[in-house]
Amino acid sequence: MAAPAIAAAPGRRDEVNNSESTHSALHTSTNGQSGALFQHLNSQDTMSDSLPNLSELTQLVNDDKNFVLRVVQPGLAGLMDGSVSTLAPIFATAFATHNSHTVFLIGAASAVGAGISMAFSEGLSDDGELTGRGNPIFRGIVTGLMTFIGGFLHTLPFLIPNVHIALMWAYGVVGIELIVIALIRHKYFKTSFALSFLQVVVGGGLVFAAGVLIGQS
Repeated sequence: MAAPAIAAAPGRRDEVNNSESTHSALHTSTNGQSGALFQHLNSQDTMSDSLPNLSELTQLVNDDKNFVLRVVQPGLAGLMDGSVSTLAPIFATAFATHNSHTVFLIGAASAVGAGISMAFSEGLSDDGELTGRGNPIFRGIVTGLMTFIGGFLHTLPFLIPNVHIALMWAYGVVGIELIVIALIRHKYFKTSFALSFLQVVVGGGLVFAAGVLIGQS
């Protein structure tokens, strides 16, 4: 009777060893995942901590190259996107509904959505390490804010109940936005003002025409 018990002992030892090996592997894997998670969280904290303070912002403004790379370029991209891309939904709604309140809601939603989208796009597309364009969170905030401003400014006239008067004001605001974009490109990127204005007018005109055609269909 003792012999079978002695023969079974090695098998039980193998099971115990296998169980211990599995537990050790799971423990190692869990530690590895936890370490990776903490490392990721620490990197996020580091990115947040590296946002420029007031003195650093002052130095940034005084440094022409970095100011252009980290503020003007992302801000201009946002302003252009907000000023142009929101024209289609705003004017399509205006010509389709002839209701200022509805147009205002569509314009506000478009400006907010475009601002969030552009902020994430700028922040996630370039971490700034290779290009030297600085903190991606800061650039994302700049781009998102300017996108919202560009889209929301020509939405504000639709607070006027009369949609026809609101449209007249909106046309004027869009014209001012395009002039500002051309001036920024002329000042910081040394492009011809006339050429810059022509380029943004052509782009804005195409989007505006698409909105009008869709709204009247």
